[in-house]
Amino acid sequence: MAADYTEDDIKSLDWREHIRMRPGMYIGKLGDGSSPDDGLYILLKEAVDNSIDEHIMGHGKEVRVDIDEQGRVEVRDFGRGIPLGKLFDCAAQINTGAKYDSEAFKKSVGLNGVGIKAVNALSDFFEIQSWRDNQTKALEFSKGQLTVDMANPRRDEAPNGTRLAFDLDRTIFPAKAKYKEQFVEKMCRYYSYLNPALTINFNGKKFRSKDGLLDLLREEMENEALYPPIHLVGKDIEIAFTHTPESGEEYYTFVNGQNTSQGGTHLAAFREALVQVIRGFYKKQYEPSDIRAGIEAAVCVRIIEPVFESQTKTKLGSATIEPGGESLRTFIGNFLKTNLDNYLHKHPQVAEAIQKRILSAERERKDLKGIQKLARERSKQAKVHNKKLRDCRVRYDSKHKRREESTLFITEGDSASGSITKSRDVETQAVFSLRGKPLNTYSLPRKIVYENEEFALLQAALNIEDGIEYLRYNKVVIATDADVDGMHIRLLLLTFFLQFFPEMIRDGHLWILQTPLFRVRNKKETIYCYDDNERQKALAKLGKAAEITRFKGLGEISPDEFSFMIGPDMRLDHVEYEEGKGVKELLAFYMGKNTPDRQDFIIENLREDVDKQVQVQVAVA
Repeated sequence: MAADYTEDDIKSLDWREHIRMRPGMYIGKLGDGSSPDDGLYILLKEAVDNSIDEHIMGHGKEVRVDIDEQGRVEVRDFGRGIPLGKLFDCAAQINTGAKYDSEAFKKSVGLNGVGIKAVNALSDFFEIQSWRDNQTKALEFSKGQLTVDMANPRRDEAPNGTRLAFDLDRTIFPAKAKYKEQFVEKMCRYYSYLNPALTINFNGKKFRSKDGLLDLLREEMENEALYPPIHLVGKDIEIAFTHTPESGEEYYTFVNGQNTSQGGTHLAAFREALVQVIRGFYKKQYEPSDIRAGIEAAVCVRIIEPVFESQTKTKLGSATIEPGGESLRTFIGNFLKTNLDNYLHKHPQVAEAIQKRILSAERERKDLKGIQKLARERSKQAKVHNKKLRDCRVRYDSKHKRREESTLFITEGDSASGSITKSRDVETQAVFSLRGKPLNTYSLPRKIVYENEEFALLQAALNIEDGIEYLRYNKVVIATDADVDGMHIRLLLLTFFLQFFPEMIRDGHLWILQTPLFRVRNKKETIYCYDDNERQKALAKLGKAAEITRFKGLGEISPDEFSFMIGPDMRLDHVEYEEGKGVKELLAFYMGKNTPDRQDFIIENLREDVDKQVQVQVAVA
C-alpha cells in the first residue's frame, strides 16, 4: 500500500537548513580540495568576489588572502566597507545584496545575494568585520547562526574595507579537505589578469598583471605560438589569442571577472565571430575547424546582470549584454569585425602566419579523412558491441541525478577486469579492458592513433573522438597492477591523454586507482595495506600470527574483496595538469627516444633497498 501523503509531509526550510542540506546547489561538489572545482574553492571565490567588485567600482587596490596551516581562510579588502547597519543582513539574510540595482554594481561578479551566505552556512566558524568612516562592527557565526555581536571588535583601527574569516564545517566537507596552494595561486593569478590595477596578496606572495589577458596567455601557454598573440581591448571586452602547431582548441573565458570554465554564450559568440572575420579577410570559405585548429584564446566580457546556468557561475547563459539590450553575438561579432580586421591589415606577417596554419590544418584534415571514416565505422560498431567495454546504466552525458558518480575503470587484462566487473556497481561503474601494453603515442601523429584499434575502441567507449563535450563518464580511472608493468601501462595511458586529450586532465576527469599490496588478517579482522608501513601497523594490531598475503596483480584479488576497493571508500589519486611547467619536456624524457639519457639518469639515481629481515637471516646463518 502506498504511503499516505498529508500536510505533515510538506516542509519549509530556512535558508541555513536549505544550504546545508543541499550544498551542491550552491557550491557544486563538496570534494576534499584535490580538484580545482571542489566546493571549498567556490567558497573562497565567493569571499574574494565581493572584494573584486569593490575594486571594479573604483575602490581599493589590494586584496589580501591568507590561509593558515589549519585551513582558516581570511580575506581583507580596502574598499568602502559594508554599511555597518547592514552587516548582519549581508552575512545572514538570504537574497540581500547591493547588486540588484544595476547602478551600484553595474558589472559585478556577484549574482543574487547568496554567495557569502553560503560561506556562512557551510562554515563552522565565520567572522565578518567592516571598517567605515573610523567606525567598525564585527559579527561571528557558526553554521549560519549568530554567536557573537562584538561590541569592541579587534582591529578597530584600520583603513576602510571588509574582512572575512572562516573555517570549513567538517561535518559537511570531508575531514581531510584542504586547500591546495597551486589552485589558490591560479585563482589569484586569474584575478590579477582581469584586473591589471589590482594587487592580490596570497600568504605574502603578490600577484599583479601589467598586460591583462596577454599575460594570461604568456603564462598558461605551453605550446609554441606561431605568431605574437593578438591583443584587442575595447569597452567591456578584452580578447587575446594566437595559434600553435597543436590540433586542439584551448579557451580561457571570463564574465565580469568570473572564470567561466565551462564557457557559455560568450565563447560560442567568439568562436562564430572569429570564423566570420577570418573568412571575410581572406575571402575564402575555410572550414571552421581549420580556422580554430591550434587556437589558444582568452576572452573576457563585462555585462549587466549576467545570467549563469548555476550558482557556481561556471557557464554563462546570457543572450544579451544587458536586459533588453544588444545580443552578445552581435556585440562580440562587431568588435572582432572592426578590430581584428584592422589588426590583420596592419600586421601582414601575422595574417600570413594565420593563413599558413589554416592551410596546414586543412591538409591534415584531408589526410585524415579516409582514416577517420574507417575509425567512425569502427566506432559505430563498437557502440553496438564493444567487446572491451562492460558498460554501466548511468552516464555523465545524461541528466541522471547520479551522473557525477559515473566511472570508467581502465584495467590491465581480462583477469583484472573480470574481478572488477563482478564487484562493481552496475548503475554507475563501467570497465574497459586493455590487451597488454598499449601503443606509446609520444610524438606520433593523430593518424597513427586513429589506426590503432585499442585506442580507437577506448575513444569510442569514452565518446571523445570529437572532443570531451559528450564524455560518457565523469571519472576515468586507470586501474593497473602495482608492479613495473602496471606502472608502464599507466605511463602509456597518461601519455595518450596528455598528447591528444589534455582537457580530460585539465577538467579533472582522470584518476589513478590505488590498490592494496598486502592483506593482513586473523580470524576476527582483515586489514588491507597499501604500503609497507601500513603492513607493519596491521601486524602490530593483529599479532605476529596474522596471515600476510602479497597481491602481485589485480587479477589475484577476489570479486568480494574488490567491492571494498572500488566502493565509496576507494583510494584514488587525482591526475593533475599543471600547465606551463614543462609537461612536454617530461614526456620527451620519459617516453621519447632518448634511451641513453634515461639510462644515465637511472644509473645515477639508482637506490638499493635491502630488507632488514633478510639481513638478519643471513647474519644468523
